[in-house]
Amino acid sequence: MHTGSTRTASSACAAGAIILAVGGVATQIVQASTTVSDQVWSYPWSSTTSIPITLLWAFGQALLVVGVLGLRRSGAAGPSRAARVGLAMAVVGTSLVIVGHIASIPVRDDSIHATGPEIAGSIYGLATVVSAVGFLLAGRATIRAGVWGDWQRFTPLATGLACLALLGLQFTKVLPTAVTIYALCFLAISFALRGSSGRVPTPAATQWTTTETAPIDLERFER
Repeated sequence: MHTGSTRTASSACAAGAIILAVGGVATQIVQASTTVSDQVWSYPWSSTTSIPITLLWAFGQALLVVGVLGLRRSGAAGPSRAARVGLAMAVVGTSLVIVGHIASIPVRDDSIHATGPEIAGSIYGLATVVSAVGFLLAGRATIRAGVWGDWQRFTPLATGLACLALLGLQFTKVLPTAVTIYALCFLAISFALRGSSGRVPTPAATQWTTTETAPIDLERFER
């Protein structure tokens, strides 16, 4: 395991998670008093305010991608095919959210039923589906691998479940709160990464390596 890169990924993931969690809380608060119509894509933010807000969220999401890459390098999910496919999908899905943010800026003043917002919304939807499947696969693999113990091994699976919740709540007024929970799951992953940065990612402690001495069958040599 590359301890330095794992800690860097952990720090980046934590920073991104905090940005998005605070953004979710702020959006939920602003939503209660905004004068912006909920039929406008930038809702509840004004057109001018939505630009830096969206760019900040895109940056925070990019930091989450660094965290997912760190999760993949950590070996916590083990070497199985499900782990490889799941983590690859998690990287792609988390990255697609950035595309959705960028695509939202030029259509921020449009109706949610216009073509531009529908395309941006489709990108978000695809990103969430891919992320959900990826984290659920990686989550199951992480639990089975046994590299992480205690609560840490459940963090990828919890993130997958949070993505599923986003799918169900994306058209409701509690979406910002769901995003906050999603972000907090990544914060948990960052803590798990930091806690595992000094461990060797080999789940089977009973396996013998080329640098270890295998047990000698004395009975065999006495024959």
